[in-house]
Amino acid sequence: MKRSRINEIMAEADEMIRSFGFVLPPFAYWTPEEFKANAGKARALIDARCGWDITDYGAGRFDEMGLFLFTLRNGRLADLQRGGGMCYAEKLLISRQDQLSPMHTHVIKAEDIINRGGATMVIELFGSDDEGNFAEDRGGVVLCDGIERPFEPGEKLKFAPGESVTLMPGDWHAFWGEGGDVLIGEVSTVNDDETDNIFRESIGRFAEIEEDEAPTHLLVSDYRGYLG
Repeated sequence: MKRSRINEIMAEADEMIRSFGFVLPPFAYWTPEEFKANAGKARALIDARCGWDITDYGAGRFDEMGLFLFTLRNGRLADLQRGGGMCYAEKLLISRQDQLSPMHTHVIKAEDIINRGGATMVIELFGSDDEGNFAEDRGGVVLCDGIERPFEPGEKLKFAPGESVTLMPGDWHAFWGEGGDVLIGEVSTVNDDETDNIFRESIGRFAEIEEDEAPTHLLVSDYRGYLG
């Protein structure tokens, strides 16, 4: 993806988020220089990879297959492993109309996916085989706002604003917006986007960036290169 396009997506996403009454935290608006200046006291959010995340899954077709995310908070895997402390994470996502977030599951993370506003959120679901691999012939059961909902293999569940689904490790899912763009909330256990996204197809989690202009704000994938 071109950096100029990423900068545009950030501005568009911020406008949409604000239109639903959400405001991102102050560090979201730091310039790269401000982030460097604050890196010492911001070590916790850097290590947790909180911040802007825009991906085309390495395919170069963001409008067709991509996702906007902003990680608001993220806990510690060590806390999760010992069963106490900061065991949670929270994100805001924007799934555009017909923009696919491709089929994947997680090994560790359980998550609530919530339609916070906009159009209809569609989630396609499959179950796992006994080893946790994608199983095209297996369904399962999820919780929709706390109510059990069995699903058939490949069934597409639709969620209006205010509705949600709880996905557990081994629940294979893909999602997109139907009839327009959707602002999505994600509340989950500790999140590790580098190791805990298992895709059905062989694709990348992060975009390859062409630096055609300076970044407005850093992506989480920029932190190592810019901040060390």
